[in-house]
Amino acid sequence: MKLIADSGATKTTWTLVGGPRRKTLQTQGISPYFFTPDQISALLQKDLLPKLKGAAVRAIHFYGTGCATPENSALVQKGLKEAFPQVRTITVQSDLMAAARALCGRKKGIACILGTGSNSCVYDGRNIVRNNPAPGFILGDEGSGAYLGKKVVQYSIYNTFDEDLAHKFRLRFATTYREILQHVYKEPWPNRYLASFAPFLSENRGHYMIENILEDGLSDFFFTHLYKYPETWKYPIHFVGSIAWHFRDVLKELCGSFELQLGEVMQSPMPGLLRYHA
Repeated sequence: MKLIADSGATKTTWTLVGGPRRKTLQTQGISPYFFTPDQISALLQKDLLPKLKGAAVRAIHFYGTGCATPENSALVQKGLKEAFPQVRTITVQSDLMAAARALCGRKKGIACILGTGSNSCVYDGRNIVRNNPAPGFILGDEGSGAYLGKKVVQYSIYNTFDEDLAHKFRLRFATTYREILQHVYKEPWPNRYLASFAPFLSENRGHYMIENILEDGLSDFFFTHLYKYPETWKYPIHFVGSIAWHFRDVLKELCGSFELQLGEVMQSPMPGLLRYHA
C-alpha cells in the first residue's frame, strides 16, 4: 500500500491507497523549519500510526511546504524513516512539486499555489524548470490567504471600511487592535493568523471594497510572478489552494484580461496526486 501526504502550513492530509478502500487522515502541518526529525517521528507515532491500524505501508510519497531544499527534504525524510522503519521507499518533495504533478500530470504547464501562502513554477512535464522566489508572508506571498487577510486587517485598522463592513468585521472577529498586534508580532504562526481573516472576503462578495481587495491582491500575484515567466503566454496556467478555489471567478477574469489560458483550478492537490501515483 502507498501513503501519499500533502503537508501545508496548517495541516497534513494523508491518503492510504492500494487496499480495498482509500483512507484519508489528517495531522498537524509538518514544516522542516519548525520540526526536528525526532519531533516529526513523535508526532506521527502519536497522531498517525494508531489510525493506520497496522496497514502494510510499502511506500510513502510526502509533499510538503519547506521541502524544496535538499537539507530540508533530508530532515523530513529522516523523521519519516524513524516513524516508519519498515518502509523501504520514502520520497520527499516540495509542495510546489505536488502542485505541478497534481495540476499538470506529465504535461507542460504553469502551476500556482494560492493557499495560506503562494508560489508558482514552470513545469516541463517531469521537472520544475523555473521558479520565482517565494520569500514568505513578510516579504511576499502575493495573492495568498495571508496576503489578502492582511489587507482585510489593514482596512479595519485604518478605518478604510465603510460603516457596513466595519460593523460586520467587528461582529465576525470580535478582536481589538492590541490583540491583532499581539498575534502578528508575538504569537507563533502569524501567517496562519492573517489568513484566518481571508474568509471575510468570500462572506461579503459583491461589495466594491471587497472586490477591490481581491482584484488588487490577485493581480499582484500575476504581475509579480506570472509575468516573469516567458512560458506564461505559451502554457495553460493552473491553480491549487483554498484561495484559488474560492475566488476562481476572479482568476478567470484576470486570465481573460491578460489574455492568458486558464487551466485547472483545484482546492487540494490530493486528487491529482492520486492520479499521478496511480
